[in-house]
Amino acid sequence: MRHLLAGLAAGILFGAGLALAGMTDPAIVLGFLDVTGAWNPALAAVMAAALAVTFLGYRLVWRRGRPLLAERFHLPTARAVDARLLAGAALFGLGWG
Repeated sequence: MRHLLAGLAAGILFGAGLALAGMTDPAIVLGFLDVTGAWNPALAAVMAAALAVTFLGYRLVWRRGRPLLAERFHLPTARAVDARLLAGAALFGLGWG
C-alpha cells in the first residue's frame, strides 16, 4: 500500500508542477514545437529545471544507499532497443501530442 501511495503522491506532484508551469496549455506545447515560426522556449526552460532537480535528487538518493520504500534499488538491466521499446515510445509520443 505504501508503494501505491508514494506513486500517487509522485503523480500528483508531477501534475501540479506541469499545471503550475502552464504546460497543460496546448498552445504552449505547440509553440515549443513550432521551431520555424513563433517558437516559445518555455517548455525548454521547464525541461531544464526538471533535469536540474532530477540530477540533485538522484545524487541525494544514491547517497542513502537504499530507497525509502524498498530494501534495494531495482534498476533495469535491458540495454537493447527493440520493437517493444519503440512501440511504447511511439505510443507515448502520440498520447502526448
